[in-house]
Amino acid sequence: MRWTVLTLFPSVFDSICTASLFGKAVEAGVIQVRPVDIRDHAEGKHRSVDDSPFGGGVGMVLRVEPVARALEAVRADDPAVHVVLLTPQGRLLDQARVGELAGHAHVALLCGRYEGVDDRICGLVDEELSVGDYVLSGGEPAAWVVMDAVCRLVPGVLGKAESTLEESHGAAGLLEYPQYTRPREFRGQAVPEVLLSGDHAAIARWRRRQAIVRTAERRPDLLARADLSEEERVWIEQLGRVPGRG
Repeated sequence: MRWTVLTLFPSVFDSICTASLFGKAVEAGVIQVRPVDIRDHAEGKHRSVDDSPFGGGVGMVLRVEPVARALEAVRADDPAVHVVLLTPQGRLLDQARVGELAGHAHVALLCGRYEGVDDRICGLVDEELSVGDYVLSGGEPAAWVVMDAVCRLVPGVLGKAESTLEESHGAAGLLEYPQYTRPREFRGQAVPEVLLSGDHAAIARWRRRQAIVRTAERRPDLLARADLSEEERVWIEQLGRVPGRG
């Protein structure tokens, strides 16, 4: 999978592309990341990419001209590239959208900066995406979040494909069940006996129910659209842990 990141700070991605599983995937050629410095497409001695907003206001706004030229260069290289503007005004990133982005062979991420972007930039991209309802100093951290989430679904990045199915927000739409490792007891808290039983069917049932309970307690908004059987829905109602209840 190819990533092009349009940014004012390309060096930010130097360490990202060499660390952990992501770095190994880059080294193996499973993932390709090419940062593009937007300033390289700015004109003038100072390569200016920002300006004060028409109508007044605090801060500076990312200009449309250098961004347009940068995007045109990317699309000239690959007309099929899918261009995403990272902005707090975009669609909220969720696991469903992560899966959809993983279906693209080449994604370009445009990192916003300053107080925002010239609104005409929005007409140059394929979609606008937000990683959360909060404000960052720029789109670079958001770009890393998007790439990391999506690349976990790219074949060859994770050692086991099933790793993505049982984690939080996986295929079932539930939070992950509780995990334990040694020691068996820590400060009076013991590992649940079922996990020590060797009964894999019983362990699977316990994990499934714990995932449902945890989701009901911590993210009841997810439970309404989770992949639950009718029996599981009846069971969770009997516990009094359904969305909208205390």
